[in-house]
Amino acid sequence: MTNLQENITEVLLLIFLVITLIQSGLDKIMDWNGNLSWLKGHFSQTPFKNIVPTLLSIVLVIEVIAGTLCGIGIVQFILDGTSTMAFYGAILSCITLLLLLFGQRIAKDYEGAKTIVIYFIPALFLVWLLSK
Repeated sequence: MTNLQENITEVLLLIFLVITLIQSGLDKIMDWNGNLSWLKGHFSQTPFKNIVPTLLSIVLVIEVIAGTLCGIGIVQFILDGTSTMAFYGAILSCITLLLLLFGQRIAKDYEGAKTIVIYFIPALFLVWLLSK
């Protein structure tokens, strides 16, 4: 229990990322066609218009890996107080969010880009905490 208490901020941020990324990945899996259809329209006027399925697959895989690493990081913190997997998960979470931000900016969806920043701030804060 001491490990959890000593790392509660990090664990709470990891839980936030697990919920965010795993839910997003599951949504893409459960409603692949709906997501793909919406994204094809969203990127129809961009250089990405012909590779939307590939990009969606890449984002899905990275989200699930990042969320899983964060989940493993939670267990690692609780069991032995180490943060190796949490650190990798936090970094991959930031990369995922930067990819999503880049896509929103390319699509000129500035409101959507602003929303991603809300998720990026705690993820980046977690990287900072774990790098100390």
